[in-house]
Amino acid sequence: MGKGGASIPDEEWERFLREAEAGTGDAPKEPSARARMVARRLREEPDRPVAWRSHEPARRRGGKGRYVVGLLVAAGLLVVALTPGRLTGWFGGGGGGAGAPLAVESRRPDQPPPTEAADQRPTRAQPFRGSPAARWGDGTAGIGMPAARATGWMSKAQVAQALNRSRDFLAASGLDAGVLGGKRPGKAIALINPRQRDVRDYLATAFRAPSRKNDPLLLFSRFDKTKVRLVGDVVKTRGRITYRKGRRGAVEVTADVTFVYPVVRAAAGGDDDVERTIVRREIVMSWDDPAEVITEPGTFSLLSYKVDTTNGGCGTYTGYLTPEFGAGSASPGTGPAIDPYDRSGPIDAGERGGDTACGTASRS
Repeated sequence: MGKGGASIPDEEWERFLREAEAGTGDAPKEPSARARMVARRLREEPDRPVAWRSHEPARRRGGKGRYVVGLLVAAGLLVVALTPGRLTGWFGGGGGGAGAPLAVESRRPDQPPPTEAADQRPTRAQPFRGSPAARWGDGTAGIGMPAARATGWMSKAQVAQALNRSRDFLAASGLDAGVLGGKRPGKAIALINPRQRDVRDYLATAFRAPSRKNDPLLLFSRFDKTKVRLVGDVVKTRGRITYRKGRRGAVEVTADVTFVYPVVRAAAGGDDDVERTIVRREIVMSWDDPAEVITEPGTFSLLSYKVDTTNGGCGTYTGYLTPEFGAGSASPGTGPAIDPYDRSGPIDAGERGGDTACGTASRS
């Protein structure tokens, strides 16, 4: 997105879509995204039927925090060469809180972080006060990176580059100031492989007419800057990137990262009610061997992702995260209590088939 967070002009966006449409006849050698995901699921769980593009998960809300779990299977996300550790373009003043910073996460923790004092409310000066995120890293500094080694078709140096670019993509989708301010994620979109029909169709409508099926929040973190603004210039993160050899010698990279956004109302003269929106994403990316799969240089295929959102809206499809403010402003949920800071287990996609089940976040 660049330091200024500039978005793609509408004429360039339309040109991108026209060029993408013209490229549909150039089918890759690799099976479709659906075939790949079905094959993978059948190998891992041969007795379980597979529902491709299971993007209709349980939706939960309640209390101070609300969270939404979503799953989208697609292909063709490309890398964005952008690595902001801190935000630019928002209002200054971050602030973490007491306690020594934690070392980056190198493996899945075996328990949730301890609960902070109940009276440790966040403030504009200390927006992460009373939260485990106060000890987390700033921006990409909170994302653990493994050592590179030759894997699949890639040399050690190529694996290192793939890992760095995978982290760059996380920064472009979850840390870029312009995108967080509601702008279209132009550079990320411009790098998407137009041969990937599912992703192309999703992006063609997600920002123009967001809906449950085509929700930009499945991939990007965005706020309506006329209603909500971030406090300070820091987003706290915790998570890690891992990799392994995938199909056809590909390098399969998995990123599991939690982002914590401190926010206030954007209205002039508003109160000092600081709340936090928490987004955890688990993304699986495949860096394919160009000798085996028709792909663009420097691109990866998005095999799958899950997203878990707290205090970002439940059952609302405006294309923006919509946090609630004020004690008791959200109606109680009927689902189980969820700790959005607990990274000791995988993202629970919930029971399929419903979109109104909202639960209560135990803390935010």
